[in-house]
Amino acid sequence: MPSTPPTTVEEKDMPQRDNPTATFPPAPAASPTILNEPIYEKSRWIGRGVNLGNALEAPREGDWGVTLKEEYFALIKKAGFNSVRIPIRWNAHAREQPPYTISQDFFDRIDWAVNQAISRDLTVILNIHHYAEMFIDPAGQKERFLAIWKQLAEHYQGYSEHLFFEPLNEPNGNLGLGTWNRLAAETIKEIRKSNPTRPIIIGPGDWNSLYQLDYLKLPEDDRNLIVTFHYYLPFHFTHQGADWVSGADAWLGTQWKGEEVELKSLRIDFLSAALWGKIHNRPLYLGEFGSYSKADIDSRARWTSTLARTAEENGIGWTYWEFCAGFGVYDPVLKEWNYPILNALLPGN
Repeated sequence: MPSTPPTTVEEKDMPQRDNPTATFPPAPAASPTILNEPIYEKSRWIGRGVNLGNALEAPREGDWGVTLKEEYFALIKKAGFNSVRIPIRWNAHAREQPPYTISQDFFDRIDWAVNQAISRDLTVILNIHHYAEMFIDPAGQKERFLAIWKQLAEHYQGYSEHLFFEPLNEPNGNLGLGTWNRLAAETIKEIRKSNPTRPIIIGPGDWNSLYQLDYLKLPEDDRNLIVTFHYYLPFHFTHQGADWVSGADAWLGTQWKGEEVELKSLRIDFLSAALWGKIHNRPLYLGEFGSYSKADIDSRARWTSTLARTAEENGIGWTYWEFCAGFGVYDPVLKEWNYPILNALLPGN
């Protein structure tokens, strides 16, 4: 597999899950605790998905070893995935001064990717990824951030309702919990000017940690919102040997056996997230989970299956991190699936 640059979690711990093997539908069922609002049905369109990581969120596509190809979308659809999440570093392709215009060439490239997915009946999640300047200087970047979303919202307002917006991946750093709540509300308001009913995905601060769900504040009158969280626990297992994480080589050889203490921790985390969703009447979505390729494949497959099934049992759709790099479910060099991971995600392949 190609080496993976800073993925989406870096040096942050995130949570973990359980290991049933019973039969299940092609996409996770909606939680029995939800209200009869359209957003719950739309959230089910995510189903089982995959992140097209290390491509368009690199400084330039290809810098991190991944360039999207038409065949990837065909493979993803044929395997049985329902959706793709496309991480994008829009800020690397927008002017730094007002009106913060996004490059037309870059828009054209993203349009191609979106259309490749939509034409194959894959739901698409489009986000802003790796906006490092925002995490350093939220106040100084706010105008630019909102201007970028104004352009995105207007550009895609006529697209299929199977295109979802995710304003910002993993808020962290100086973009604290309260600041992020306020910025998220302003971003939703901006998007709603041109996309009044499009699904918008918002996650809590502290790297989309489920432990911060209680601090997430959303506009109560907007019922077209989906709440996301990411899960990479235990971090010493999922990121062992990752060269962008300090000290990760010391974790090499860490296994995940699915023992009861491991399963209990994972079940509690997902049940607590599901309870939060029930209380707040918000559908949930697991935007990222995965383990780096330096972990042993049996542990990786066991952990991946456990996470996916536990999310589904709690009515939570998911997108695995990621398609064809260091965490990948597909090997672009050998041009074949990493079957232990693929079967863990989509049993029967």
